[in-house]
Amino acid sequence: MKLSLILLRRNRLPNGHIFRGKDRLVKKVEPHHLRRLQQDFAIEEQNMFYLRFPYLTEAESAGHVKALGKVEERKQAYRERNLKFFKEDVTLYERLKHLRVIEGWD
Repeated sequence: MKLSLILLRRNRLPNGHIFRGKDRLVKKVEPHHLRRLQQDFAIEEQNMFYLRFPYLTEAESAGHVKALGKVEERKQAYRERNLKFFKEDVTLYERLKHLRVIEGWD
């Protein structure tokens, strides 16, 4: 009897992919699913509250960063990093100055 139940279990499953399509297996909604969804909504609402009312305003945030001097430090570090990758600027005059032997046509 148990062997036949195991072998005939296959007939109770839907055709094709179990969770997609016309003949799919739909899971039942249980109370712990609803509780988890409610917790997710509460967390999302709390995050939106913190985004709507930040600790510092934009003006205060810009002021304290400027007072710490971090903007200038970052700019200087960025310049130094770029100088490592790129060669110094060379003008056409500097490239061809070895050709200027005599200034006059005389």
